[in-house]
Amino acid sequence: MKKQMKKLLLAVVAVIFIASCAKDDGQKGAYVAKIDGVSITKEDVINEMENLPNVAREFFKGQEGIERFIDELVKKEMLYIEAKKRGLDKNKEFERKVEEFKKITLINKLLEQEMEASAKVTEQDMKDYYEKNKHEFMMTNQVRLSHIIVKTEEDAKKVYERLQKGDNFGHIAAEMSIDKATSKSEGRLGAFKRGDLMPEVEEIAFSLRKGEVSMPIRVKDGFQILKVTDAKGPIAEFEKAKEFIRQSIIAKRQREGFDNLLKDLEKKYKVEINKEALSKISFAQPEK
Repeated sequence: MKKQMKKLLLAVVAVIFIASCAKDDGQKGAYVAKIDGVSITKEDVINEMENLPNVAREFFKGQEGIERFIDELVKKEMLYIEAKKRGLDKNKEFERKVEEFKKITLINKLLEQEMEASAKVTEQDMKDYYEKNKHEFMMTNQVRLSHIIVKTEEDAKKVYERLQKGDNFGHIAAEMSIDKATSKSEGRLGAFKRGDLMPEVEEIAFSLRKGEVSMPIRVKDGFQILKVTDAKGPIAEFEKAKEFIRQSIIAKRQREGFDNLLKDLEKKYKVEINKEALSKISFAQPEK
């Protein structure tokens, strides 16, 4: 177990530790360790320790723990030096991965910069959102349902696709539902409280808002698609909904900010697609 833990922590440090050590120039303080002329200073050790996840940091508590941590850093530096001496940093695949890492890191920095303002949500922002979207905070305890039941999964997909395109639920129920008792009344089932339905159906029914339809649900007679035609219940108080509201506003602003950024870039940069070259690209299909 100890060996496995050590290997795990070794891997953690290997991923997180990017050699920031340089030749000791006297500016960063006395070295803690030196490997072939490359110094690891106190500042290096502190910076690397702060980058560790909490679970790993706990393992390196106390003087003995710090010594173990230094030992790990020394091992990494030795491996790093040896890899460079063997010319592995000149390897084409390594260079490609470094460039890809740089690209992803820079993109993330750009997005962080662009989205920074999104996280500034005021109390008034949250109150305004709450007042305009109170239906989102209903703690539903009763729903009025309509349904369509079909025999096969294929028919269920067809029904769901038609509903997504905006076809009338009642008309489809009359046309395709095998529940003849409800198909004539646009699939109306009636009102239900929590506990009235089968657990797997109830979970879905009470997660839908008024006007929403469910994905096809496998039931005893085939596949069922539900629609909530009405929903009732108390509205959660603002204070209880604040954190959800904050995250909703941030997410919405980030989506809008990202979309606007892309639109601006599409205007700024000229993009050309070589359709002839594109037509010649093919990928091997994975085995089923």
